[in-house]
Amino acid sequence: MAYDWLKGVADDYDVIVIGSGLGGLTGANVLAKAGHRVLLLEHHYQYGGLATWFTRKGGHIFDISLHGFPIGMIKSCRKYWTKEIADAIVQLKDIRFVNPQMDVWTTFTREDYTRVLVEKFGLEPAHVEKFYDYLRSMNFYDNNPETTGEMLERFFPGRDDVKRLLMEPIAYANGSTLDDPAITYGIVFSNFMGAGVYTFRGGSDVLIEKMVAELKRNGGELRKKVLVDRILVEEHEGRKVACGIVASNGRVVRAKAILSNANIKNTIFRLAGAANFPPDYVELAQAVRINSSSCQVYLGIRKGESIPHIGDLVFTSDNPKFSSHELTAFHTTSRTFSVYYPETRPGSGRYTVVVSLNGQYGDWERLGDADYEREKQRLIDESVAALERFIPDVRAKIDWTEAATPRTIERYTRHAGGTSFGTKFEGLKVSLDLPEKLPGLFHAGSVGIIMSGWLGTINYGVIVAHKIDKALFEQKKAVAAVPAPGRI
Repeated sequence: MAYDWLKGVADDYDVIVIGSGLGGLTGANVLAKAGHRVLLLEHHYQYGGLATWFTRKGGHIFDISLHGFPIGMIKSCRKYWTKEIADAIVQLKDIRFVNPQMDVWTTFTREDYTRVLVEKFGLEPAHVEKFYDYLRSMNFYDNNPETTGEMLERFFPGRDDVKRLLMEPIAYANGSTLDDPAITYGIVFSNFMGAGVYTFRGGSDVLIEKMVAELKRNGGELRKKVLVDRILVEEHEGRKVACGIVASNGRVVRAKAILSNANIKNTIFRLAGAANFPPDYVELAQAVRINSSSCQVYLGIRKGESIPHIGDLVFTSDNPKFSSHELTAFHTTSRTFSVYYPETRPGSGRYTVVVSLNGQYGDWERLGDADYEREKQRLIDESVAALERFIPDVRAKIDWTEAATPRTIERYTRHAGGTSFGTKFEGLKVSLDLPEKLPGLFHAGSVGIIMSGWLGTINYGVIVAHKIDKALFEQKKAVAAVPAPGRI
């Protein structure tokens, strides 16, 4: 008989959280600290969603993708997690861009990025500052139809090299394209443009272990290897409400509120069911576009070997100029090396390289088994060859290679379309409106402008947790106001 991973779980909770990405974990922690009884369910054998890790023989520990986030992570982790977690967030000092148009090193701070744009690209300092100021003034509620491509051309006409420097890191951060609304670029770029790019010292394994421990200390209950089959929906006082979950083993667990950290499309169409929403809302949800995905190549350096410092994040490409289409093409030459030096995991003495390439799910979904394995090996071979340009003897030092694709992401996260970046801009309204359309059901995940990786995910988890806390308070107040039977 299969082990019951729900053994010991109560029959009802205040909140059930589906999924343990950073939005789900953070939302659960905020609610648990507020005194609510919280159960978090994760179908994978690891917590963390896309902020997770895996191990391989030879002592290798791989973070599953390129990880870099703004300085705002320090404040958010200190406020909503712990000082210990916040204090382990450190700056990446060397961000590098290498392509036919440039070979640039920068700390990605506002000051240093300005230096690069002025000294290397010949721009006037006042014009650069004007661009920054415009981005910071952008408001989510403004009705601005301008695309990112149109905005960049307006500020830097004919300067494909400048556009590439400004666009490439954000495209890797959240799947932005030149055709997306300018605000989806402006808000993310402004978040990064200030004090540089940061990572977590110790790796994702240490981060998630500390978060799980903190959530448990605050009274949260967690279970992994539990697949939620569907959200339990019942009719109360003439209206449908979400009131629990049904696990894949048939176990029903009830709750006053459900927080889904799944993809918004999965939440509506797979977990809750379209029949439980108004037709006009279903139509809006169906129209939401899934964002692009990514591939990763994991390169493990043999124990005892070392590699030189080539930068912390190295954005590379053979393409003559930036192209949103080329960046996600099946045979793209655009890739980013995320280099993990020994100081990333203090005491390990180990080096690893995670190579990230943006991609499209459809290119990989159509492949048969043999073609799929062959194309994964191509990714590995091309990535090692590209790394040899920076470290000529690296091939002899690598003792583990592995590739992941959008199909891998779909398998382990169950994200619709294997997306790394959630949905496009229109997904945000659908996500925010969810509890109005099906009371009791809330969503926190990668949608619209809240798709800038770790920081956006954590902050969205906080926003939605506060909404749930308020809703639960209103429920308790309403119950308290109802007279007991036999009393006036």
